[in-house]
Amino acid sequence: MKPSRPLYEREPELAAAVQAVDALCGAQAAGGLLIYSGEAGIGKTALLAEIRALAEDRCTIWSARGGETVTSVPFHVVRQLLQPALVQLPEDDVRALFGAWYEIAAPALGLAEPTGPQPDPQGVRDGLDYVVSRLASRLSHRPLLLIIDDAHWADGESLAWLASFTARLGELKVLVVQAHRPEELAAREAGRPAGDHPAQVRVALRALTPDATAELVRATLGDHADDPFCREVWAVTGGNPYEAVELVAKVQDRELAPLEESAGLLRELGASARGSGLVARLERLGKNANRFAWAAAVLGTDISQELAATLAGMSPAEAADCTARLREARIVSGFDPLEFVHPLIATAVYRSIPPATRTAMHGRAAWAITRAGLGPAAASRHLLEVHPDDDQELVEQLRAAASQHLAVGAPEAARRCLERALQEPPRHDMRATLLYELGCATLLSDPPTTVQHLRAALDMPGLADDLRVDATYRLAAALSHNNQLKEAALALAAEAERTAPGPGLMRLQAAHFLWEGTQATEEDGPGRSRRLAANADHLTGRDNAERALLTLRAFDAMLRGENAQLIVELCERALVNGHPARGLGWTDTEWGFELPATLGITYAFIDQLDRAEELFGEAVRAFEISGWSGAHLAFAHTLLGLVYRRRGRLAEAEGFLREGLRLADRVGSGLPVHWDAACLLIDTLLARGRVSEARKVADDYHFGLPYPSAMVLPDGPCVRGRLLLAEGRTKEAVTELEAAGQSLEPRGRFNGVWGPWAGDLARALADEDPGRAAQLANSARVHAERFGTDTAIGEALRCVSLFARPEEAVHLLGEAVRHLEASPSQYEYAQALVDYGIATRSPRELARAHKLATACGAESLAARAQQARASIRSTE
Repeated sequence: MKPSRPLYEREPELAAAVQAVDALCGAQAAGGLLIYSGEAGIGKTALLAEIRALAEDRCTIWSARGGETVTSVPFHVVRQLLQPALVQLPEDDVRALFGAWYEIAAPALGLAEPTGPQPDPQGVRDGLDYVVSRLASRLSHRPLLLIIDDAHWADGESLAWLASFTARLGELKVLVVQAHRPEELAAREAGRPAGDHPAQVRVALRALTPDATAELVRATLGDHADDPFCREVWAVTGGNPYEAVELVAKVQDRELAPLEESAGLLRELGASARGSGLVARLERLGKNANRFAWAAAVLGTDISQELAATLAGMSPAEAADCTARLREARIVSGFDPLEFVHPLIATAVYRSIPPATRTAMHGRAAWAITRAGLGPAAASRHLLEVHPDDDQELVEQLRAAASQHLAVGAPEAARRCLERALQEPPRHDMRATLLYELGCATLLSDPPTTVQHLRAALDMPGLADDLRVDATYRLAAALSHNNQLKEAALALAAEAERTAPGPGLMRLQAAHFLWEGTQATEEDGPGRSRRLAANADHLTGRDNAERALLTLRAFDAMLRGENAQLIVELCERALVNGHPARGLGWTDTEWGFELPATLGITYAFIDQLDRAEELFGEAVRAFEISGWSGAHLAFAHTLLGLVYRRRGRLAEAEGFLREGLRLADRVGSGLPVHWDAACLLIDTLLARGRVSEARKVADDYHFGLPYPSAMVLPDGPCVRGRLLLAEGRTKEAVTELEAAGQSLEPRGRFNGVWGPWAGDLARALADEDPGRAAQLANSARVHAERFGTDTAIGEALRCVSLFARPEEAVHLLGEAVRHLEASPSQYEYAQALVDYGIATRSPRELARAHKLATACGAESLAARAQQARASIRSTE
């Protein structure tokens, strides 16, 4: 490939592009990310144009450009990239292309009206990834090249998508070429997680040397331009290509001889290409042209002549005349839409507008956009620039815009609108409602901010009673997601005291029981359990408040190890025809996802794994359909991992749990789902015999003290104690398991499947203190028989057998095998078979154990069975 036109001193930059395009179009079709950075005017746009020319015969090229005045417009850059290709397709083809992501991602691109619950921003990004991937696969004969100019001015939603999308370019036949000013982009991305981009190449553009500047001058003015003149052009412009080109053009306009005697005039001419000099040059074009340029600068991008004329208050003929004059002066280019020749010009013109005039123009722009039927969201970027003036109509427009932004997965844009509405200010009786809406806007993306706004709303008068209940419920959920469960429970208790009897009070009470009961530590667990039982045991499940209390009662009874049949009955009363009632689903916001999750977890620990798997499968589908693919989807995969771990399908469990961690890692670190997924994954890896891998997960996710304020699924200290035992760190394991027992027993939590501390501690103490170990094992058996599930009883009997006489041990192990065979817990069944086969010296039982352990993916257990079988046969 050869450049279509020369670019001065850009050979290394072009070589990087040629290499990237060759890799994209080669046999391996390797995608990647090519980033050019440099100051304003350094030639980034010209370089991107050259790359487009180099690749246009080999690639499908989509391009977009950020704009200084449209950084608040969500998905502005993404829409520029994708809309032109998508709007050409029939609607049926577009729907087929999006597949299940249509309802989630199409509204963000302006291709469909939003429906359904508010999507999670991560879900929208995933949907966009899917669409671009599908489009790239359809372009098999021409790989896809995405070009983004002025990325430092991309809107936040597009920046977030670019960061996530480019992180997986190694999987796609897509090359992304991006150009930005480094300082501006660094300021925009402050606090964002850095992307780990494969095949990433960064190239910094430098100013032209004196020799290259002289070549540029002579290419335009002729070879007779002498050295002193060319040197002065370089000195005036600092080797900035844009300024050098503009300066040379002005030399041509003034018909100056490019000789040493003209060099003294260059500084004055150079000043007119930027800042106040450019403004002065614009003013010389006349008032109309100046005002039209102002209107164009306010509009920023996709500048419609008609709309600019409306803002400038002039006729179409006057606008056409102004356009011609501005085009001739190299201030704008194009026809309709117009664009500024360079972002530096747009910035200088926009900043030259008197503040009062600029504000008025933004107000007129918002009015014109609304009048054209484009909606509050489209007008909101202009409304944000209008000075506060106690305008209640503006408040309502901004609230409507916020609602539209939320519906397409842009909570940050919604937040800006609502914060601006608060500055107007709203009527006193509306302020608390606005703060409530502001808190709701950030619920899925920023729990700490949600807490701040909802607390402020609750501290103010004017919030309707139903909104107070909802605000408190959401505040508690946000606090819990922020690892502040005690504060969540206190907030609910305080609001319950001032709430009259009725559905609202029952909702607060249910939430209070939830966040009290899921704390890692609790002052009076048995007392709370008694109060919960008194409130729930007589309920029939006639409405959602009763169903919520029944769900929490069943969960608490499961943790306490009460009779499993009673727990099943409580669960059934909490459902309607075997499913969560309307309003209690996974994406219903009134009660939250915690209640169906709690119900499914209860089923998982009472051997009702089919019911649990059905619920958790519904969770994955519901979250995917709604675009909740951040922490919610991570938790759903974790819950499915729990089911497969309990079934003994360990390899599948590991897959779900690693996927849960991967999804959670995209959202942040140290989230509650990280603890749950890591805990279950460690337990699963230990069951597989992969101790070193379990240790790595524990270290990677800081699994250990201090534990979070919420309890971990299953009990975290118990699983850490099991890990320490597997590593041979018996004394540390004993300390950890004793601490687990001291935490669980006073709360009456005796479910040995959830918290197997007693059995593991008995094994750890078997040699050092067999008397205490036997006592622990027998106590665990009592609790297991009270609980009554086959898994719990079988596991307890297997532990008790360690401390019995040989003949009794064989009987106990036989009973353990019988119970575990009847349970869904195939891994625990395989363990009992191995122990029973060894105790009875039965090759047949050990062969069964080996086959079952292998099917479970329990590699170490299978090896143990095989070794024991071989040892027995060798002595026969």
